Amino acid sequence: MATQAKPDLTRAAPAHGARHVAIIMDGNGRWAKKRLLPRIAGHRAGVEAVRRVARAAQDMGLECLTLYAFSSENWKRPATEVSDLMGLLRHFIQSDIDEFHANGVRLRVIGNYRALEPSLVQLIESAMARTAGNTGPVIAIALNYGAQDEMVRAAQRLADRVAKGDLATHDIGIAAIDAELDTADLPPLDLLVRTSGEQRLSNFMLWQAAYAELYFTDMLWPDFDAHALAQALDAFRLRDRRFGGL
Repeated sequence: MATQAKPDLTRAAPAHGARHVAIIMDGNGRWAKKRLLPRIAGHRAGVEAVRRVARAAQDMGLECLTLYAFSSENWKRPATEVSDLMGLLRHFIQSDIDEFHANGVRLRVIGNYRALEPSLVQLIESAMARTAGNTGPVIAIALNYGAQDEMVRAAQRLADRVAKGDLATHDIGIAAIDAELDTADLPPLDLLVRTSGEQRLSNFMLWQAAYAELYFTDMLWPDFDAHALAQALDAFRLRDRRFGGL
């Protein structure tokens, strides 16, 4: 029988107890609508929130912060909005990579980002390569990401290994699947936050969230800041995490 991966309950963590926090950054459009602004203004304000929260995550001792930036379903949005989002992403990487690198941050991108426009893919891979040797916290951007797609891609790679004779089907367990996911080199997910009052996962980190704590806030993403992150971590610290035990 294949060895099953188990949560590491002895790992070192900051006082709040979380190593890896993921955030579904929701509410940019509603933030702009409340102010009678175009949606792009909400997305620009959302990028500023990313900067604030990324810096706060470092200050609070997180090993990894994963941000849901663009889902595999977001292609259904108007082409002009998709283009605006990709432009903001390009600008964010170009303008912030120096600060990330100077602070020892390692940039990771998860999702099927290689399906994006080639020059953007080159920019992403260059930024990841530049920070790959850093030993500080990880900022992971989920881009063209969908959890179901991630699991399908993992299953296809395992099936290819079985077909080649490199892997037996009875050796496929939790650990084998974990190792094929986009997050294989990231710490286990501890806390998943969603802003804007919605209470669903929206195809985000479905596998990784199996034993993560969930935290929902009515705050719209552009208003999220260090204080809001601290509140989420305080709530996490008070949770009784039993992982199926007593």
